[in-house]
Amino acid sequence: MSHLPENSPEQSQLGKASSYVDQYDASLLFPIPRQTKRDEIGVTGRPVFFGADLWTAFELSWLNPRGKPQVAIAHITVPAESTHIVESKSFKLYLNSFNNTRFESPDEVKARIRSDISAAIWQGGPVMASAGVKLLLPEQFDAEPVHELDGLTLDRLDIECTRYQPAPELLSANTSEAPVTETLVSHLLKSNCLVTGQPDWGSVQISYSGHQIDQAGLLQYIVSFRNHNEFHEQCVERIFMDIWTRCQPTQLTVYARYTRRGGLDINPWRTSAPAALPPNVRTARQ
Repeated sequence: MSHLPENSPEQSQLGKASSYVDQYDASLLFPIPRQTKRDEIGVTGRPVFFGADLWTAFELSWLNPRGKPQVAIAHITVPAESTHIVESKSFKLYLNSFNNTRFESPDEVKARIRSDISAAIWQGGPVMASAGVKLLLPEQFDAEPVHELDGLTLDRLDIECTRYQPAPELLSANTSEAPVTETLVSHLLKSNCLVTGQPDWGSVQISYSGHQIDQAGLLQYIVSFRNHNEFHEQCVERIFMDIWTRCQPTQLTVYARYTRRGGLDINPWRTSAPAALPPNVRTARQ
């Protein structure tokens, strides 16, 4: 009999009927180790990238001390150096557990989420970097911007696409020309949930310095994720490592923004050098 590793994606609530708990319960969070998928892409030991996963939770509500419902949007930042990610359905179920629970203030809700997520992403080990949490209350909703990723669009290219599983051999760089610095964007990123196979739609921004990457091959490579089953964080790290290995830029940043599902969007950002996080600003499709 085969045995699944501890906290494998198959053991999560993804694709299963779930009861919706409406009283606060941090045990609903389901952490999944990052390293299993990193081993597949040759990331052993300390990764060559830095970064974070930027989450937006649009369905957050709780009760104030008098029982009146409160609502907020939450921006959550999960550092890429954490040992675990949080499976997204478990995160939704966890947030739902706030629905009929009384809290003294939004600050208490914020502190509770930060503490719980920080504990989950380090799975019982020492918390080397806490999750970041920002709550936006209704009076701040109107100030939330919508902005597309900046950069030259690859989607303008009239290319033939025949590969729908990741094909890093499509990537190449022109080593005979002077190095360049450029930012490229595509809205044609699509992958599928690792467990359920449901489609995940996204836009990706690739910023780099180095020998110029062949744009047609890069777009074909992005399209090649179309039938690939992997979580958002894993797809972005795979894209980063394939470009880093095949094209050997001196600097590289990969940032994807995925359309929300279940009231959550997940937007992984990976970079080869420490830098300020991008603002967590949604695109039109989110």
